[in-house]
Amino acid sequence: MPAARRKKVSRQRGSFTHGWGAKKKHRGKGNKGGAGMAGTGKRADSKKPSIWKDTLYFGKHGFKKKGIKEKINAINVSWLEQNMEKFVAEKKARAQQGMTSINLSDIGFNKLLGSGKATKKMSITAKYSSKKAMESVKKAGGEVILGKKQESSRVDKQ
Repeated sequence: MPAARRKKVSRQRGSFTHGWGAKKKHRGKGNKGGAGMAGTGKRADSKKPSIWKDTLYFGKHGFKKKGIKEKINAINVSWLEQNMEKFVAEKKARAQQGMTSINLSDIGFNKLLGSGKATKKMSITAKYSSKKAMESVKKAGGEVILGKKQESSRVDKQ
């Protein structure tokens, strides 16, 4: 077992500068070459290996679409129809007079898509819906109630 040695700092007690000459020389991050990953630019060859590990260190990454305020969480008509009995059992949907009514926000969705074919009568309340989904549900004798009025993004000017 090595002998217990006194730390060097304890030998410096009482010394005004702790072996750094003038008082100002041992202050701040400038004396250490900066804080954190400072100095890792082109000429900082000594720090390059630590940068290689971080692939996202240099440059900009990814993008954000502008104008999207709400995340669309969509569901297909076919999937909804397959799971409708489960939702009735969980009391997230109501079966009444041969028609099942459901609010998509109760099951965590906000848009109805038209993949698949609707065969049962359903009354679906959704914030958004595709035209194909609305046609499919109407052909089966149901209805789609939109929470927000849909507007076409294209305006025809004459």
